[in-house]
Amino acid sequence: MDTKIPNDLPKKSKSLSDYARYSNLAVQMIVIILAGVWGGIKLDHWLHTSFPVYTLVLSLAAVMLSLYVSLKDFIKKK
Repeated sequence: MDTKIPNDLPKKSKSLSDYARYSNLAVQMIVIILAGVWGGIKLDHWLHTSFPVYTLVLSLAAVMLSLYVSLKDFIKKK
């Protein structure tokens, strides 16, 4: 019996590596944004604000921070 190794093995490995990389970036973004929203909610609750100012500000800041971290990581590894 002759067992052949497929020629597309390096292509699949690169594909899985890219998938893991982009999944990691997505998880990082989600964690940063959720941390910002959670912190804003806790601050609004602690300070008894009538309008959720801190939730709004921290969630927008978290989105900007997550984009910065993701783009920095994406450009560095490329």
